Amino acid sequence: MRTFYTLLFVMIGFLTISSKKYTKAEALSSVVLERVNFHVNDLKTMINSESKYNKKIAFLVDMRIPSAKNRFFVYDLETNKILDQGLVAHGSGSETGVKGELRFSNTPNSKCTSLGKYSIGKNYKGMFGKAYRLNGLEETNNKAFERAIVLHHYSAVPYEEQDYYISNSQGCPMVNEQFFKRIEKIIDASKTNIILEIYY
Repeated sequence: MRTFYTLLFVMIGFLTISSKKYTKAEALSSVVLERVNFHVNDLKTMINSESKYNKKIAFLVDMRIPSAKNRFFVYDLETNKILDQGLVAHGSGSETGVKGELRFSNTPNSKCTSLGKYSIGKNYKGMFGKAYRLNGLEETNNKAFERAIVLHHYSAVPYEEQDYYISNSQGCPMVNEQFFKRIEKIIDASKTNIILEIYY
């Protein structure tokens, strides 16, 4: 009987902890969605004025979210829903020494992530395999081509969320191989350029 009550106590404790984690995750999602919606509204204005951009799908990266958590979002501009999400690394130069606080730069050789809107261009085969060129559309990222900032995958980026921070890139948005295969299908099927926006 004592064993039964011990097991019951452990199970109740586990469920209580799980419930707290779930509540925290829900609260975080609300904050994330608020930031997503803010940037989507601005994005739609730009996209609707240019016929060369995809009006159905956009990619959003929220650098406020730790790198070990999903922060690359595939967004449906018609239904206003997040269709998919995954991990994405930021540049090693963006590290400040304080976890959770990043810096950003458009300077060549800075190894920093650059904020702003990008137009996803043609693919090519690079040192990490298939990758997509990124054309920076703002003053904060207009040296993307010069800096060789591209969207690519890398085996060191895990597929699932982690408890600790993941590896950094040289400034590129670098994703997991499996996640890359999913967004690759979307990019290749698009007849117009998809916009990727990185914000903080």
